[in-house]
Amino acid sequence: MDKLKAITTFITIAEAGSLSAAARQLEMSLPAVVRSLAALEQDLGVRLFNRTTRRIALTAEGQHYLGACRSLLAGLGEAEAALHLADTEPQGELRITAPVACGQYHVAPLLNAFMQRHPRVRCTLLLLDRVVDLVEEGLDLAVRIGHLEDSSLVARPVGTVRRLLVASPDYLARHPTPSQPQDLADHACVLFQGMDGSHWNFQDQGRPVRVAVVGRASFNHIQPAVEACASGLGIGRFLSYQVAELLASGRLVTLLDNFTPPPIPVQLVYPHGRRLPARVRSVLDYLQAELRVRLEG
Repeated sequence: MDKLKAITTFITIAEAGSLSAAARQLEMSLPAVVRSLAALEQDLGVRLFNRTTRRIALTAEGQHYLGACRSLLAGLGEAEAALHLADTEPQGELRITAPVACGQYHVAPLLNAFMQRHPRVRCTLLLLDRVVDLVEEGLDLAVRIGHLEDSSLVARPVGTVRRLLVASPDYLARHPTPSQPQDLADHACVLFQGMDGSHWNFQDQGRPVRVAVVGRASFNHIQPAVEACASGLGIGRFLSYQVAELLASGRLVTLLDNFTPPPIPVQLVYPHGRRLPARVRSVLDYLQAELRVRLEG
C-alpha cells in the first residue's frame, strides 16, 4: 500500500463527504477509492468511517486520525517549501578548508563578505596546511594550491601563484645580490618548513635546478618566516600572495626572477557526483570570481 496516497485519499473522502465525490476529485475509479480506504483501515486496525447506503461519516477514531493526517501533510508541505527555498536562496552551514596563509589573506575576508550578503548562511573555515579528505571530514569544498591528484574531486581553476625569492633592501645592502641560484650557498636563508625545506627548486631556461640552502632561521608557520625575512635575517622563498603587501610597500624585493619556476595552479575543489545545494553553488561562484581578481598575474 502507498501509505501517503492512501492518507490523501482518506482526507479527500472526509472533505468531499462521499466516496464517489472523492473519486471524481482524485480522478480515480470508485472501486480504487474503496480499495484504498479498506487497505488503510486494515493497516490501522480501526474503522475510519461509518458507511450506509446513503451516507458516510467519520468515526471518533477517524476524526482524530483526520486531524493528525492534515498536520502531517501540512508539515510535509512546509518541508518541501523549505527545500525549494534552500535551492534558490543560500542558507544553512558551509564547511570549507584552505591553506593557512591563503585562508587568512584571501578566503576568510571573502567569506565574511559572502555571509554579509547572505545572512541565513553559517560558515566553518578550517585553515590547514595539509590535504584533507572532503568526504570523510564532511567538508563542502576546499581551496587547493597545486596540481590535483584526487580524480574523485571536481576542480574549478581560480588562478595561479608563483614561488618568489625575496630579501629586504637592508639585507641586500649588507650582502652581495645573488645572480644565479648557486650563489645562495653563500647566503643566510629564512626557511619555511611547509614549502621546500632546505632544498629550493628553480628553473634555468626550462631546465630544473635544485640547490641546497643554509637556514639561519626556520619556521613552521608562514607569517613569522615572512617577517623574519623582511627584518633582514636572510633570503626567503615564499608564494607570491604571501609577500604581495611587503613587495608593494618596498620592505621586500624579488631576486633571481629569471629562474622562477612555472606558476602553481590554485583551484576550488568539491566532491564529484553531488547535486550542490544553493549555498555551495553560490559560494563557489563567488569565490571563483573574487579569487581570480586577487590572484591574477
